[in-house]
Amino acid sequence: MVTAEFLITSLIVVASPGTGVLYTVATGLSRGPRASAIAAFGSTIGIVPHMAAAILGLAALLHTSAIAFQTFKYLGVAYLLYMAWKTLGERGPLSVETDVGAPSALQMTVTGVLINILNPKLSIFFLAFLPQFVSTDDDHPLGRMIELSGIFMLMTFVVFVIYGLFAAWLRDHVITRPQVMTWLRRSFAAAFVALGAKLATAER
Repeated sequence: MVTAEFLITSLIVVASPGTGVLYTVATGLSRGPRASAIAAFGSTIGIVPHMAAAILGLAALLHTSAIAFQTFKYLGVAYLLYMAWKTLGERGPLSVETDVGAPSALQMTVTGVLINILNPKLSIFFLAFLPQFVSTDDDHPLGRMIELSGIFMLMTFVVFVIYGLFAAWLRDHVITRPQVMTWLRRSFAAAFVALGAKLATAER
């Protein structure tokens, strides 16, 4: 049975602004509702490797190995800075496209996946998070963790889609004002840089 504590904790974690939310909102503002849903899907899929690592115990490697953790961390930092640079450019994630199919759905999905997969803190978070909701008396702890992971992913996708659809709803009020788009582009770029700096200073 899924507890209310798990659902409430998961909702707080999912709804907290992070790289996935930022990317989904930026995509919704620039390319509309369909693209924001694709971005939300990609960001959600990017959680899977971290959950798998936690379930299989691989996250312990990141926790104990300084080299492994630092490698993943700085790859993530580099990618966030790349996203910031792209966002400032006309062809970045906050550039307005009249055709929501450009860039392709695959490109947007991959970007969403990479944004979350290159954050080693997620693996360590799930290593500490999931076991708290699995009873020591459970006959099938692995199955239970997979079940909870699935629920967490579903909540992630739904919340991200809501963020994205709200951003897409605001889109028509934004794209007709170039100065607003310039301000938003700089704000999102700064947010990506800030998240990269936060990750760069993260300790195991």
